[in-house]
Amino acid sequence: MSFFASILDFPDFHMWVTFSLILGAILLFANDRIPIELTSISMVALLLVFFHLFPVLDSEGNNQLNAPELLKGFANPVLFAIMALLVIGQGLYNTGALDGPANLIAKLGRIGPWLAFGVAFIIAGTISAFMNNTPVVVIFIPIIAAVANNMGISASRALMPLSFMCILGGMTTLIGSSANLIAATIAEQNDVPKIGFFDFTIPGLVLASIGALYVIFILPYLMRDKDEADSAKQQGDTGKQFIAQIPITQHHPWIGLESQAGFFPQLRDMTVRLVRRGAVQHLPPFDDVQLQEGDVVVLAATRKVLADSLLQTPSQNQPKSEEEEETDQTKNPTRRGTLLIAEAVVAPASRLIGANVDPEIIHAETGMDFVGIQRRSRMGRGALENIRVEAGDVILLHGERKDIKHLRSNRNLLLLDWLTEELPKTHHAVHALVIFGLTIWCAATGMLPIAIAALMGAVAMIATGCLNVRQASRAIDGKVFLLVGTAFALATPLQITGGANYVAHGVVSTFSGLGPAVLLSAFFLLTAILTNFLSNAATAALMAPIAVSAAREIGADPMPFVYGLIFALNCSFATPIAYQTNLIVMGPGNYSFSDFLRGGLPLILLIWIAYSLFAPFYFNL
Repeated sequence: MSFFASILDFPDFHMWVTFSLILGAILLFANDRIPIELTSISMVALLLVFFHLFPVLDSEGNNQLNAPELLKGFANPVLFAIMALLVIGQGLYNTGALDGPANLIAKLGRIGPWLAFGVAFIIAGTISAFMNNTPVVVIFIPIIAAVANNMGISASRALMPLSFMCILGGMTTLIGSSANLIAATIAEQNDVPKIGFFDFTIPGLVLASIGALYVIFILPYLMRDKDEADSAKQQGDTGKQFIAQIPITQHHPWIGLESQAGFFPQLRDMTVRLVRRGAVQHLPPFDDVQLQEGDVVVLAATRKVLADSLLQTPSQNQPKSEEEEETDQTKNPTRRGTLLIAEAVVAPASRLIGANVDPEIIHAETGMDFVGIQRRSRMGRGALENIRVEAGDVILLHGERKDIKHLRSNRNLLLLDWLTEELPKTHHAVHALVIFGLTIWCAATGMLPIAIAALMGAVAMIATGCLNVRQASRAIDGKVFLLVGTAFALATPLQITGGANYVAHGVVSTFSGLGPAVLLSAFFLLTAILTNFLSNAATAALMAPIAVSAAREIGADPMPFVYGLIFALNCSFATPIAYQTNLIVMGPGNYSFSDFLRGGLPLILLIWIAYSLFAPFYFNL
């Protein structure tokens, strides 16, 4: 007891431990090798244990940070609102309710491709103001890819702008992003007036419009054409790499190939990552390894290289691109059975998410044969069956034309090569749109709180058949649930231990002499930097109490600071890990970390400068 008492006598002991835990959470959340779920649960467990052993007592001797207090964030209405909005978005996606705008863009693509891009970005941004951004991006990826293909340019010039436009749209309404709801809720808990549905729409539209001009007219030219640039580096196609697993069967042409100087020189343009022989695994550099029947070779190669390797396999028909196959069918319409190569992205809430890569399961789902998988983030060495499928992964398939046409209506795997005029239409689309519209109307008019309106909308999606129970449960993202709940759990001790006031005082003492406008600008930039390395939901929970405390310390109205926090939270442009839509387009666009830095950093600076100049005028600071 004396040991505990001596620790508790240390000045601001609880506050500094809270800071340490928050710093640890930031580092762990930013490390994509550690699952978000594990980090979230671990941080909650540490908070519970620490504040149980070292309680923060009030005047009556009660622990202010007991388990019910720390865990109440998991029962916060805003968390259930976020989950319900995910279900509503999935209902719109499943029913094809947004295919009308997609068809319009496809028609515009035949008139003027750049017009189609502009309209697509504006529509996507507008829709994202009222629903979760992820299904919007997934719906528009094949449209943008098809238009880019018709223009003869790389999709990399258009997919990052698509993601950025959806993020910009999310900063204009209260439900445009989950971070908006979290920041508004925590601010309200700190005695800030309740923020309405459209309360910050005007400044949000100003910032989104300025950002949109950059995204539409400048950003595409900052993105290099991946395929052309890569082909200039090496012979042949060197686009995005797929991880493939090639079994060495009887009469396979690779039988007898020998490693030399640690590599297989005969396998040009391929990177062999593993050779498995029974229970033995050979890793590079390979020392005197000769391929033989029964071996399994795991390698990385491009779509073209993998297609060429299939040509060498006696058991396979000749795979071709869809354009080549159309030409072949025109010349010889009686020919059947020619295989096509196609790419499909794993959609959010897909039933394949979390399952190990299994060619048989993928064949049962698509009717096509699995060729390889391209991961949005780094994959470790090992057999494919040890890799778990994630949303945004791109799977390379080959099969007949009829299989590809069937895949176009598949909502678990989204075909990147589809023809936009063949978008599916379902009789549930009208139901989904009506439910979505009523949900937004009830929340925007204040007839129902957002949490209740969203929950009613989610129930209606299931009741009307837009989604079944299993599809709705898959739409509820466990990562988001744990992350948001953990963010609330971290924000609570930050307020009670005085940590928020301490940081706010430090920021104020540094910038207060320069006026509230400079303080607001500095706070905006700090939040924008954090949100690109830490989830915007976690950043919202941590920075909201600091924003309120900083404003009050200088005697300013907290609302411009809360709005600035919301806008800064949506500046998730500079890293692929900053926002889920960035991760989703990373694979189809073949982007690297540096691409997001090159395209996103100027946009962050542009919005920061715009708000720094606009806010003092608009809010009369």
